[in-house]
Amino acid sequence: MQSESKVKLGVIGLGARGSGLIRNLLVMDDVEIPAVCDPYEDRLQKALDIVAETGRPKAEGYSDYKQLLARDDIQGVIIATTWITHAEIACAAMKAGKYAGIEVGGAAALEEIWELVWTSEQTGIPCMLLENCCYGREELAVLHMVKLGLFGELVHCECGYEHDLRSQVALGKQNRHNRYSNYLHRNGELYPIHGLGPVSKLLNINRGNRLLTLTSMSSKARGIRQWAADKFGENDPLAKTEFAQGDIVTTMIKCADGETISIVHDTTLPRPYSRAGRVQGTKGLWMEDNNSIHIEGRSPQHKWESFSGYREEYEHPIWKQFLRDGVKGGHGGMDHLVLRAFAESVKNATDTPIDVYDTAGWMAITVFSEDSIALGSAPVSIPDFTRGKWINRAPGPTGRYRLDSIDESWFLT
Repeated sequence: MQSESKVKLGVIGLGARGSGLIRNLLVMDDVEIPAVCDPYEDRLQKALDIVAETGRPKAEGYSDYKQLLARDDIQGVIIATTWITHAEIACAAMKAGKYAGIEVGGAAALEEIWELVWTSEQTGIPCMLLENCCYGREELAVLHMVKLGLFGELVHCECGYEHDLRSQVALGKQNRHNRYSNYLHRNGELYPIHGLGPVSKLLNINRGNRLLTLTSMSSKARGIRQWAADKFGENDPLAKTEFAQGDIVTTMIKCADGETISIVHDTTLPRPYSRAGRVQGTKGLWMEDNNSIHIEGRSPQHKWESFSGYREEYEHPIWKQFLRDGVKGGHGGMDHLVLRAFAESVKNATDTPIDVYDTAGWMAITVFSEDSIALGSAPVSIPDFTRGKWINRAPGPTGRYRLDSIDESWFLT
């Protein structure tokens, strides 16, 4: 039963993403933001102005996140800081009794991932990776079809993050964006979660299945240097900078139940945006890039069909109601849905639909991808963060935003 009370959330990290999340949260009548935090004064003031413009109660600003976490009125926090600080702040939040909502990004070390798991287990406080693509319209329609068995038994999935970010990475120093330093020093699958999150829910990862091993391979790094040479000239320092991050990183994962997953990280070469989705089973397959689907016994033999009609026919109940109520929020509505999932979990004191084991497993792919590449693309084992519980874990909490099953009773008919 949903509570009618307000949920009070703090936001830590107020760059472009953090500011955008504040705007998304303040559309919700039952959410208040009493406090925000960022070490940069200009970003802090901008966030305070955003809250003030809505006519909501005034927010307090902090430069130290520990001061925000010390407040008794904060129930949960949204963490939109640099990738390498997500886990540290999330652990501090849970120890302070606050739900931790982490913006997406890979981890930097295995130790911090285990610390996330142990802290959540010891405190009893949930930790949720705010993977908005788990609530994408196409992703949820495909999930619905998988649950109905239209693809048969799943065999292979592909996903990725294919997005031309050359200017964002190259100008990261000037714009205080953390991607620059990560690409400069690291080489791996730095951003696996937009693709891996939805795929993991299709494959029942951590509830009857798990990620077992991976192998990663990286190409040479040329994209940012060429971009800088074209923009600023061949003698510009940026055009001579050696970046560690390869232009194309390909990762293959084997699952305990036998499925394979391919992930591609492609952000420093010219290209249109794609999450490279592909879901293939014994009865058919779906492909994102050409909006295509083929279902055996239904599609013309050896021919593609447009996915658009299937999406309409198998629209997930979440999106059916979202379309009726009016789509809102960033990234086509995904931001609103994932934030609602977090806010309602906080409000109702339940576990989150993306739990700490999901969060740990998805973030950890970055660490093991880096290890595999450094070892010449050697296979690397992925730890079982559930410590055996994945074999027969009970279903996750019920609710409108659950991702391990579909309960239409939570939606209008």
